[in-house]
Formats: sequence, C-alpha cells, structure tokens
Amino acid sequence: MSAESTPEPGIPGDAGTNGPRHRAKGRRKPRSEHRKALMLMAWTAAGILVLGGTGAGYLYFKLNGNIKSVDINGALGTDRPTKVDNGSENILVLGSDSRSGSNKKLGGGTDDGSARSDTAMIVHVYKGHKKASVVSIPRDTLVDRPECTDDKGVTHDAASGVMFNTAYTTGGATCAVKTVESVTGLRMDHYLEVDFSGFEKLVDELGGVKVTTTKDITDKQSHLSLKAGTHTLNGKQALGLVRTRHGVGDGSDLGRIQLQQAFIKALVDQVKHVGLFTSPKKLYDLADTATSAVTTDSDLGSVNSLMSFANGLKSISSSKMQMITMPVEYDPANPNRVIIEKAKAQQVWTALKNDLAIPKTATKGTATGEAKGVVE
Repeated sequence: MSAESTPEPGIPGDAGTNGPRHRAKGRRKPRSEHRKALMLMAWTAAGILVLGGTGAGYLYFKLNGNIKSVDINGALGTDRPTKVDNGSENILVLGSDSRSGSNKKLGGGTDDGSARSDTAMIVHVYKGHKKASVVSIPRDTLVDRPECTDDKGVTHDAASGVMFNTAYTTGGATCAVKTVESVTGLRMDHYLEVDFSGFEKLVDELGGVKVTTTKDITDKQSHLSLKAGTHTLNGKQALGLVRTRHGVGDGSDLGRIQLQQAFIKALVDQVKHVGLFTSPKKLYDLADTATSAVTTDSDLGSVNSLMSFANGLKSISSSKMQMITMPVEYDPANPNRVIIEKAKAQQVWTALKNDLAIPKTATKGTATGEAKGVVE
C-alpha cells in the first residue's frame, strides 16, 4: 500500500522524524520540550514523582487524600461503546463552574450552587503517547441526551434538543460521559474534572502564564480587561480569559473555545520555564493544589494511578497537540445555539476511533466564533 493510503496517527501535515535533532551524543536535555506533560496533569505528576522519590510517605498520603473520584464504570455498566484496543486513550476533560464554596466569589453559574460543565474537551492520546488531538465541545451545542444513571444510583430521563452542558448539571460526571459517548460513539477511558477555583490557584503557583493578545479584550461578565499586547496573566486573569465570550469574536461560546485552546498551549509551554525540578517546595505546593482541584474516574483516583497515567503523557509537547472544535453550525432557529455538523463530525470520530489524524476537511467551513488569533 502507498503511504497515502495508510496515514500515521497524529497531526495533519506533521512529517514525523525529520533528520537529526542536534542532541549531544549520549545525553538528553533534562528539560526539553519532551519533558512537558499534557495540561494540568503535568503539574500533579511532577510533584508526585519527585516527592515519591524522596520517600516522604506522609506527603504521599496527604496528596492521595486530596483526590476526589467517581466510579463511572460502575454507574454506566456495560451499555457503552466498546473499548478499541489499539493503544490509544480517550479522556473527557471538564472544567466545572460550581458556585458553591470557594467558587461562589467567581460569579456567574447557577444560583443554587450547582455545577455546570463550562469547558469540555475530548483528549485523544495516540498509540505511543507522542501526540494528542483535543476536540472541544461547545457547551451550547444542542444534543439528544440519553437516559443515564448518576454515581448515586439515580436514573435521569433522556431529553432531546437540550444544551450539552445540561448533562453535567443533570447527572454529574457519569451523565456527561454517557452523553459524550452517545454523541461520538467513542469510549471514554478516563475522566478528569478541574475546579475553577483550583485552576486559579494553579496558575498563580506557576507564576502566571504569558500570552499575547492582538486586540483589546473587555468582558464585564468574566471580569477581564486586557489591552492588546503581551501579558503574564495571574490566576484571576487566566480564569477570566478562558471564560470570556462577550469580549471577543462574535460573542459566542465558539469564540471562548478559541481563547481556551490558545491558553492551553501557552500553559503547556510555560511549564518548562517554572523550575519545577529544582524546588521541592514548589513541586509539593503545586501537587497539593492540583490534586485538590481535580475529580477523576475511580481508575485514576489515587496518587499511584495518576503518576502512572501522567508519566505516560510526558512526551507530548504543545507542538504535538492538534486542537479543534467539534464541527458545528449555528442553529437557524436560535443563533445563540449550535448544532452538530454530523457528516463532518463523523470524520472526527472515525479518525479517532482508528487512531488517525483528524482530517482538515472535518473542520473546513464550520462555525468558528471568529476569535482565532486574538490570543497567541
């Protein structure tokens, strides 16, 4: 078969290994881009790996006690897509905007203190764990939510033509996973939820994240005001940026997703500059905050499991992350909502199921929110 008929997994246009890397013979760069891990889990893993090596058992148990987990496999049972045994993994990553507790001061959200999935991403890690594709799901997407049972054993009725983020509001993590699996036909191997207030603390402990804005951004609802230029965002500003929708593009959730994706790449690049491997205290503080900020599926619900999982992702750098938005179009009946462009979306799900790169045709001509390039 020709090379064209057997595409390699990863990023369209990526040629793989391209000659010598100019690496000194017999040794590796200790903090090259291949030391960076994927998103928030990198911070957790870095602290845990180093602290575990010191034999500081009491710190290990402290971190282990921080982690919250949900038995998604037990709640959903066997009525799920079949796991494709090709070496890849799918992780559903949610950002939760609960307004209870320390999150209440952040504003917005629901009045009763319940939570919504403000951010949703499917992270597909390819076989070999050298590359990843990230598919953002707009929270305003109208979907058919399947019947689902939450982790407390309560069954929730199916609903048609409802916003995607109502799945999480209705039945928490398990209903969010069930809905994603129903929409995509892909089995979610893991679940990772990041709490907003914890996200803010993590960015502060990293020393901020540097981004460049090409336009002024002002959004009173997300409490963000930035002039065009280069900024090192603190936690509050970073949170405002990833929640901004009215200050960029066409004011839709799609514009916010463009900001989120740009910020995540900046965040991954920032990790290598923080000195994580030279300060045990910084490592512990970061790991303590990270493990307190996340909720995982039960398979990842321990320090050992998180360590093993994150260690397998450490070779993925931002340049090896393909980031797209699930193919959608504006709802003709309501421009504030979007609907799935089913034919193009199926190209995405088929590619990921077969551990292949997402074709460029899958996103050509779909709705974008017109905010691409606002943050670099």
